[in-house]
Amino acid sequence: MPKFPGLSGKDIVRALEKIGFQVARQSGSHIMMKRGGKGCVVPNHKEVKVGTVNGLLRQAEVTAEDFQKALLN
Repeated sequence: MPKFPGLSGKDIVRALEKIGFQVARQSGSHIMMKRGGKGCVVPNHKEVKVGTVNGLLRQAEVTAEDFQKALLN
């Protein structure tokens, strides 16, 4: 899996929205996103650790390549 260093919670949310996810709700500093029956929790922090990003991509069933393309657009 590629590494995604230096991403903020806002960057991740923006990329997931491009893929088709929508913000379902927010509880504190955690944003719950949904697409159909799949979802993930994005920590709204200034910098999200690489392992956390990879974990939420697995949780959302999004490939690293699709996520990378959404980040670049």
